[in-house]
Parts: sequence; C-alpha cells; structure tokens
Amino acid sequence: MNILWIKALHIFFVLTWMAGLFYLPRIFVYHAQSDNPSVHEQFKIMERRLWWFVTPFAGLALVFGVWLIAFYGVDWLRASLWLHIKLTLLIAVYGYHFYLYKLVKSFAQNQNKHSPRFYRFLNEAPVIIILGIVFLAVVKPF
Repeated sequence: MNILWIKALHIFFVLTWMAGLFYLPRIFVYHAQSDNPSVHEQFKIMERRLWWFVTPFAGLALVFGVWLIAFYGVDWLRASLWLHIKLTLLIAVYGYHFYLYKLVKSFAQNQNKHSPRFYRFLNEAPVIIILGIVFLAVVKPF
C-alpha cells in the first residue's frame, strides 16, 4: 500500500477517535447534571455505545501509526526524537481513553462520584496534549 494511503487512513482514524473522546465527557457533564432517572438511563446507553463505537478507531489509528513507523524503518525511528515525545503523549491519550471507560462503567452502576464541573475540565484537558501531538507530527521540531 502506498504510504500516502497509510497516512490518510491513520489521520482519518485519529480524527474519528478524537471526535468521540471529545464528545463522551460532554455527555458525562449532562448526565451528572440530570436528576431524572429516565434521562440517566438514556445517557448510559449513549455513553456505552459511543465508547464502543470509537474504540475500534483507536485501535485502527494505532495499527496505521505502527505501519507508518515500520514503513520508515528502525533507523528513522531512532533518529526521530519528536516521535518519541509524540508516542509518550499518545500513551497519555490512550490512558485517558481507558479512564473514560472506567467512568462509563461508574455511571452504568449509578456510582458517579464527580461533579459536572469535573467533567467539563476532563472534556477540555486533553486538548493541550493533542495540540502537542499535532505540533510534533507536523513541525517535527527535534
């Protein structure tokens, strides 16, 4: 497969994954604000379905990212400090992804312990990390 196709698919899967990671905590905000049990049940369904919808995209983004690294080779990987930093930040994003799953499970069991304000912060916090990842991938400053 041509490297441009690999890059395009990697970018597509990252974008779809990020869309879900930005939207899921927003649903948590509304869920935490609601006092209506029927609304809670609807949010539980939305949260579970969204997490399971975007998780394959996280996996496919990883597959195509590893494919890109393999395409460029081990020598390129060793020489690319920017990529090492990007991969470190990416580990944090995957950790965030699975932390959101823990929260989905907490809501599903009616054991939410956080305020809507917490979820607003959680919704906005990864923006800085993702900005760093994009900056590193495009500018390659190191």
